[in-house]
Amino acid sequence: MPINRENLLPLEAYARERNAFRARVMEHKKRRTVQLGGHVTLLFEDELTIRYQVQEMLRIERIFEEQGIQGELEAYNPLVPDGTNWKATMLIEYPDEEERKRELALLRGIERGVWVQVHGHERVRAIADEDLDRETQEKTSSVHFLRFELDPAMRAALAGGAGVRIGVDHPHYQASTELPSDVRAALCADLR
Repeated sequence: MPINRENLLPLEAYARERNAFRARVMEHKKRRTVQLGGHVTLLFEDELTIRYQVQEMLRIERIFEEQGIQGELEAYNPLVPDGTNWKATMLIEYPDEEERKRELALLRGIERGVWVQVHGHERVRAIADEDLDRETQEKTSSVHFLRFELDPAMRAALAGGAGVRIGVDHPHYQASTELPSDVRAALCADLR
C-alpha cells in the first residue's frame, strides 16, 4: 500500500516518537536485509521502511507544508512493493575510499546482474534504477534501487513454502545465498 499523508506524523509528534519508532524500524530491517558477499547489501523495502525514510526526510529538511510533504511521498512511494514484486535498495560498501573508487569503476553494470530465484522457477533479474541512471562512463553508484517482478506461478510457489535463492553475477563480483526463513517470511508478506 502506498503511504499517504494520513500515515505520517507531524514534525512535533515525530520528534517525540522518533527514538522508539527508529528502534522498531531497525529491528524490522534485520529481517529484510541480505548480504551478498562481503560488499553488497540488499535492504528489501516495505511500507514501514519507506515511511521511516519519508519521516526522516521531512525532519531533516524541516518540511511541514503540504506541497513539500506531497513531493516526498511522490519520490518515495515508488519504492513500496505493490503485491507482485519485491523492491530493494542495493548498497555497495567498501570502507576504504581508494578501494571504493577502484571497485565502483570495475562494478559498472552490477545492478543488472542481481537476481532472485524461487525454487523450481527461472531466475528473475532486477529491474534497476527506474527513477534515474546511477552509472557513468567511469563508475557505478554505491546505491541502486531494484525491483523484482514475480509472476503468479512464483507467488503461488512461495505461498506453498518454496525457498528462494538470491545472488549477483558480474564479471568482478559473484555471490549468492539462500534466503533465511525469517527474511523469506518477511518478503512473502509483501506479496499479499
